[in-house]
Amino acid sequence: MRILLVEDDPQLGDGLTIGLRQAGFAADWVKDGQSADHALQSEIFDLVVLDLGLPRLSGMDVLTRVRGRGQTMPILVLTARDATGDKVSGLDAGADDYLVKPIDLDELTARIRALTRRSAGRAAPLLVHGEIALDPAAHCVTRAGQPVELSSREFSLLQMLLENTGRVLTRTQLEQSIYGWRDEPDSNALEVHIHHLRKKLGSELIRTLRGVGYTIAK
Repeated sequence: MRILLVEDDPQLGDGLTIGLRQAGFAADWVKDGQSADHALQSEIFDLVVLDLGLPRLSGMDVLTRVRGRGQTMPILVLTARDATGDKVSGLDAGADDYLVKPIDLDELTARIRALTRRSAGRAAPLLVHGEIALDPAAHCVTRAGQPVELSSREFSLLQMLLENTGRVLTRTQLEQSIYGWRDEPDSNALEVHIHHLRKKLGSELIRTLRGVGYTIAK
């Protein structure tokens, strides 16, 4: 899952970026509202963690612009403003959740997982397909009850495909979901990850639609 973190505090932003990446997310970080608005117009993100007190363009303005463009990705507001009125304004402007600083990284990642489930229309925390089960919180995968070791990229790719079971995802959609700005994947990296997943989880799990993309059939 690819996350855009919008936070102007350098120490907090750096710590959260490292923590989110260690938790298995592809996290990109910008430090002002205009950069965030530009990134959200030009690239695909699965979720946004948005501070409100930003330079150049406020977090509320970013939120208003995103929703005004019809973009529906979950947005978690992260701010030092703890007044009820601020929370109400943020939620009414289109935020999906609100977390007041100082924050706990475990709580933040749990809220991100909950928002992801909600946006996908799922209530259960596990992603299950046949004998394959993926647990986003524990960051583990089992096949017929037996643990399967996956790399961080393989796990993220499998999660993206399972969350979109029955849909065909293009190469671009998959790459943008698992790689951030700092990553420079080889041209065939996606195919290598798909090959490894098929080897570990069964060749029939992921289907290739040539010239279109990949899918896990219902």
